[in-house]
Amino acid sequence: MHITLRQLAVFTEVLKSGSTTHAAQVLALSQSAVSASLTDLEGQLGVQLFDRAGKRLIINEHGRLLYPRAMALLDHANDIELLFKQGHGALSLAASSTIGNYLLPAIIADYRRDLPDARLELTVGNSQEVIDAVSHFNADIGLIEGPCHQHDIVSQPWLQDELVIFAAPGAEIFKQPVTLETLANAPWILREQGSGTRELVDHLLLSKLSHYHVTLELGNSEAIKHAVRYGMGLSCLSRHVIADLLDSGLLREVHAPLPTMTRTLHLIQHQQKQRSRAIERFLTYCHQEVE
Repeated sequence: MHITLRQLAVFTEVLKSGSTTHAAQVLALSQSAVSASLTDLEGQLGVQLFDRAGKRLIINEHGRLLYPRAMALLDHANDIELLFKQGHGALSLAASSTIGNYLLPAIIADYRRDLPDARLELTVGNSQEVIDAVSHFNADIGLIEGPCHQHDIVSQPWLQDELVIFAAPGAEIFKQPVTLETLANAPWILREQGSGTRELVDHLLLSKLSHYHVTLELGNSEAIKHAVRYGMGLSCLSRHVIADLLDSGLLREVHAPLPTMTRTLHLIQHQQKQRSRAIERFLTYCHQEVE
């Protein structure tokens, strides 16, 4: 059986109009198309839906049984059509930890305030996990802490971010001039390998030191900043991550003899992923953050 929504629409309009002629006018179809659609529906159901009295069509017990169910299906179909015309849709996001924990909450709050019924799922991981999620179509949009050079991924620059070296206010590093040597001799608490932050720290900071000692590698920026707060070592994270503790004086920035460490955060999508209205709409909120 292959009942179509068009057949159900024809059936309900014939019932309301009382004839195939009037139904054809409402549906902008030929009378023969309306008659053929109704005949085909009755053939698939194996019953007559109307009693024929000359040219008149009078609904019978079968038609009365079908009518409320047909109307329910047509109403659901209309709801679906309106849902996607309005640009709604369930979005799946994947973001690296700095972005997911510190930048996206405000963006998502604005998005949900304007679209309270829109479904949105967010997975937070390191940059490689985000790339994998987008590559395998498990996420519609990815947000990572650096470019992606994977051949099946389209990477777009998004926001500028600054990495900051920091320590507890009473740390040993502040009792002497901060040099590359004192930084090399300090205990470091860093993000795990595979994170975008760690990749940049390796490139812009650790590569400039003659040696270094990593005492802890943690996969959570919150754990790192609190470990540093309690005097366990130095670290280097996004200013977004530690802004609250810097402002409160619980952490102190270490001004190193190095150029400012900046990076560009990127939006990524699979190159074969079609941009739906829902995706386009969410991206406008992301770009408002840039402005």
